[in-house]
Amino acid sequence: MSKEREINAVDTIVDCAEIERFATHAAAWWAPDGSFEALHRFNPTRLGFIRSRLLRHFRRDPDMLRPFIGLRLLDIGCGGGLAAEPMARLGFAVVGVDAGTETIATAREHSRAGGLDIDYRVAAAESIANTGQCFDVVLALELVEHVADKGAFLRSLGTLVAPGGAAIVATIGRTPRSFALAIVGAEYILRWIPRGTHAWRNFVRPSELISGLRRNGLRPIEISGFSYDPANREWVLTQNVEVNYLVMATRPPYTASR
Repeated sequence: MSKEREINAVDTIVDCAEIERFATHAAAWWAPDGSFEALHRFNPTRLGFIRSRLLRHFRRDPDMLRPFIGLRLLDIGCGGGLAAEPMARLGFAVVGVDAGTETIATAREHSRAGGLDIDYRVAAAESIANTGQCFDVVLALELVEHVADKGAFLRSLGTLVAPGGAAIVATIGRTPRSFALAIVGAEYILRWIPRGTHAWRNFVRPSELISGLRRNGLRPIEISGFSYDPANREWVLTQNVEVNYLVMATRPPYTASR
């Protein structure tokens, strides 16, 4: 067994069936009209939210090309690097982790071709948290709905954010509307993502996510929905959090446990 496979073996939050499902599409991460078409469609809106909120949180100059130099960012469930690469270009020292060996291989190959220095690892949040490392920013994008133990995942997330740092989580709410749009619409009608990508019972209500973040030392400061605008054929930020939504949370500069 390789070192990377050994890392996976100790992660109790990893859903092996989910990892295998994504592994079958690992080569398609950077194909805009492939298996991850939906991610490519809303990635610009998602990245815009992340950049603007982190600029404000860290008080960085928005006119700089690389405003986040000197800060470390962890992208949990990084996939092929759709968020990790733009974050590296903005100046973050990026660590990208994913439990899929094939997925990480794709991410490494693509980042090297683009001349980016990203530290990609086959691991999950639990593995990294157990090392005692902390990061200025932790991203968990479209991931919570795929983990086996959400409580354990949020505990790991809480320990990974450094004092004064921030976490941004993007996921899908568990509502009748999300079943209609994220599963029936996206998987069966529009076919933006492969059938079986999501299980509605694994979606997370905003109230559940917010309470879980609070229990683990993080303070939610903003929640925003993002929805598809068919008239303009683009994704936009909205106040509706029934389906896709993002939460930004921060850790106070000093806590009793630290």
